[in-house]
Amino acid sequence: MASVAGTTSLCLTSVSCSFKHTQVGRISSANSVSLPINGNSFPSLRLRSAPRFRVSCVAKPETVKKVCDIVKKQLALPEDSTVTGESKFAALGADSLDTVEIVMGLEEEFGISVEEESAQSILTVQDAAELIEKLMEKNA
Repeated sequence: MASVAGTTSLCLTSVSCSFKHTQVGRISSANSVSLPINGNSFPSLRLRSAPRFRVSCVAKPETVKKVCDIVKKQLALPEDSTVTGESKFAALGADSLDTVEIVMGLEEEFGISVEEESAQSILTVQDAAELIEKLMEKNA
């Protein structure tokens, strides 16, 4: 799954394009792109502002589940409450102290150490899971 984020969000689950070696996309400027796909020519795509891309890897489902369980426990949420990767800590009722406690619980569970700068960038369960996997990979 690819994710492109900017002023507009776009998620692609599957994209299939075939380019012949003679077909070449044309970039007129930083804000205009034209690509021939499967022999068909499409008008240029124009952007209102320069694109800003963020590429992120998706954390393993088991990591996301563990983070969800820790978040539920730290926030004393009922067992039947729904917490997913897209859940924002603020929307779950977490204040800054709750977020610190969640990060401490994650550090203990996964045997990692999260720097303050990294901890401040965590807004969702998915953000936390991705950071955990990044730190675990770095420590391995």
